Amino acid sequence: MIIDNDLLSIQQARILAENAFEAQKTLAAFPQEKLDAIVERVAEAVEEQAQALAVMSVDETDSGIWQDKCVKNRFVCEHVRNHLRGMRCVGVIGEDSQKRLMDIGVPVGVIAAASPVTSPVSTTVYKTLIAIKSGNAIVFSPHPRAMKSICRVLDIMIDAAQSAGLPEGCLSYLGTVTKSGTRELMSHPAVSLVMVSGVPGMLRVAQGTGKPVIYGGTGNGPAFIERSADIKQAVKDIISSKTFDNGMAPSAEQSIVVDSCIADDVVRVLKDNGAYFMSESESLKLADLFFSPDGLRKKGTVGVPAATLAKRAGFEVPGSVKVLVARRKYVSETDPYSRELLSPVLALYVEADWMHACEKCIELLLHERNSHTLVIHSGDEEVIRQFALKKPVGRLLVNTPATFGGMGATTNLFPSMTLGSGSAGRGITSDNVSPKNLIYVRKVGYGVRKMDGAQCAAVNEETACHEGSAKMEDNDSRTLQALQQILKEAIDVMKDPADR
Repeated sequence: MIIDNDLLSIQQARILAENAFEAQKTLAAFPQEKLDAIVERVAEAVEEQAQALAVMSVDETDSGIWQDKCVKNRFVCEHVRNHLRGMRCVGVIGEDSQKRLMDIGVPVGVIAAASPVTSPVSTTVYKTLIAIKSGNAIVFSPHPRAMKSICRVLDIMIDAAQSAGLPEGCLSYLGTVTKSGTRELMSHPAVSLVMVSGVPGMLRVAQGTGKPVIYGGTGNGPAFIERSADIKQAVKDIISSKTFDNGMAPSAEQSIVVDSCIADDVVRVLKDNGAYFMSESESLKLADLFFSPDGLRKKGTVGVPAATLAKRAGFEVPGSVKVLVARRKYVSETDPYSRELLSPVLALYVEADWMHACEKCIELLLHERNSHTLVIHSGDEEVIRQFALKKPVGRLLVNTPATFGGMGATTNLFPSMTLGSGSAGRGITSDNVSPKNLIYVRKVGYGVRKMDGAQCAAVNEETACHEGSAKMEDNDSRTLQALQQILKEAIDVMKDPADR
């Protein structure tokens, strides 16, 4: 029997979207406390299998480090879960009794989500937790190269969630994944929001649906080491960040930009910390591993250790080497080192001063239109401020490893495994995506001022009058005066008593 997987995937997508739509109607009536109980149970269930799932994902994808993936799994199940506790996303989420205002959190409905191959388990768990927390149903399209591990963790979460009261259909996934099926899922009328993480090939499909898109991509992000920086700490941060999970984290540094007056010191400290500076011929050999002549990324290069990459490229490096570094001068369409390399490989640019470094960082950020994350290592607050004001980037991290700062481990950014890439027009937000990005807020305002009799009469007279243009102009004038008086009274109320 011949099975058409495209048709099968499309049919599955339709059924799952429709089931999710009906199930979410029940979920939308759940109070925050019941949603929180489901989140707790799901996180506990995954936490028990965190290590096994990490090992499974590395075995399946042949990339990354299982110990680091286990850290990410536990980060979501423990740290994120703790952060979600006490957060109100549905029902009354804010109230100002003095101003007589109230905010009501309302779920968006059904979310279609694409999971990445880079962090298949932790990203899938994270999206599930924030969707349930905010009262939404979510249907996943697993990455074909991480299908086994993504489906396994989803099965664990579905069992746990439904045992805690989640309506059947609120959490599901495509069992047969094709591009046609994923497109059908994203464009289905029952779906209200699309989330795409680390799957740039599906971004255009998502945007073509006409629905709001949250895009959590990776980002070709540079790290600038400015002359006032603590060089040893800056290098330590960059190396630890770039070697975590072999460079696959979404916010990991892709290049280093250095102030020329400290360049020699930076190079020396990089070498002391396990960086190997490639010759030009070695860097060209390595570049051939990553991209084919048509510019497409080759398989088998993502999340691979530095020594293994070097050996595959035809040169040997000491076993102590952690990161491969290519010296570069220009950002170029034809230079692979101007692109994102999801592995322990860095480009190094030396610039005359922070202003030239600023321009170089902008070039790198805009090169692939990712504009995701930028790091600056500096002790000069004015330089840091100028970078914050001028860079076309979603997040600026200061004096911290990009991998851990971006995900909110070493910063007070919201702890997240989905980092929005909205600053280049690729999604609706550049936030560290949280449950608050999956709701809309219904505003409630009580009347606190009234029109007096004369003002009401003017409005009523204007509404009833049809006797001539001169009369209408007179009524318009009186109505305008009435509205101006209301605004004046409102401004007077809001003024500080000392200013009245």
